[in-house]
Order: sequence, then structure tokens, then C-alpha cells
Amino acid sequence: MSQKRIVIAEDEPISRTDLREILSNLGYLVVGEAGDGQSAVNLARELRPDLVIMDIKMPEMDGITASRTLTEEKISPVLLLTAYSDRELVEGATDAGVSGYMVKPIREAEVVPAIELALARFREFRALEKQLGDSREALETRRVVERAKGVLMDSLGLREAEAFRRIQKLSMNNRKSMREIAEAILLSHQAQADV
Repeated sequence: MSQKRIVIAEDEPISRTDLREILSNLGYLVVGEAGDGQSAVNLARELRPDLVIMDIKMPEMDGITASRTLTEEKISPVLLLTAYSDRELVEGATDAGVSGYMVKPIREAEVVPAIELALARFREFRALEKQLGDSREALETRRVVERAKGVLMDSLGLREAEAFRRIQKLSMNNRKSMREIAEAILLSHQAQADV
């Protein structure tokens, strides 16, 4: 298994050094460090780490805002660090799409479970996102094929099953997806209608 690549974002140099040491001792690879939220986002965009561990309170851009940016841009999961266990901060972190949350002072025994849980949540989120995208794609394909079948039925007087088989056969003969064939049929029909 490859070493997990981590970016640390912590505005206190001593805390950042301690965290780097803990992570290194646990077998993680710290690929970048930042002292403020904006630098953390820029570093993560550049390095594409497996995880960003970020303090919640930082200059220039706080950890929650930076986390939201990294989540929206699908760059990497974020594990937030804070000395505060305030409910409002936890809710803000949740809304920002944070994958995990650790309260300072950090205990080495809690680091691996927190990191691995954050990574697992991020993988699950990505898998669900892919599944949703695949479902949308399948639904859109079905919609386009249904419209093309309707065009073939109207213009050629075919029954539904015959229209479907025609699209299917064209797809196989031309080594194109049924969606591509259906889109071509609809485009051709539209071009004829515009003449």
C-alpha cells in the first residue's frame, strides 16, 4: 500500500512541526505545509494530496472556508483541527463537506483512525457521486433513445420494437453508442424539419 500524501495547514509553527512529526512517525508522507488557509488551498490544488489536515482558525482564509473550496473543487478530503468543540463550528465544518474533525491537543493514538475514517468517507462520497453521474447518464441516454424511437415510428411507420431494433442495429454496425445513434437521428430529423 502506498504512503498517504498529506498537506498540513496550521498557523502555529510549533503545532505544525509537532503534527508533521506525528504523521511521519505513523508512516504518512507530509508533502506540503501552509500557515494560512489561502496558501493551503493553493498548495492542495498544486500537489493533489490524499488528505489536507487543517486548523479551523487561520489567517487570510479560515479552515472552514478553505475546506469548502477544496470540497467543491473535489481536490482532497479535509480533516479539520480545532481547539474548540463549539457546536456552531462543527455544523460549519459539516456544511463545508469536511471528512473528519479532531480536537486539540492531538493524541497520536487518535490520528490514524481519524485519517483513515476521513479517507474512507471521501472514497464513499466519490463512489456515490460517480453512481449518481452514471444514473443521470443512463437516464439521459434513455430519454434520447425514446425520442429517436418516436421519430422513427412517426417518419417510417415503424412499431416501437422495430424502431428500437433499428437504433440497436445502427449502433452495432457503426460501433457507436445507442445514444450517439439516437442523437444523430434527432439531429437529422431536426435538419429535415428546418428545411
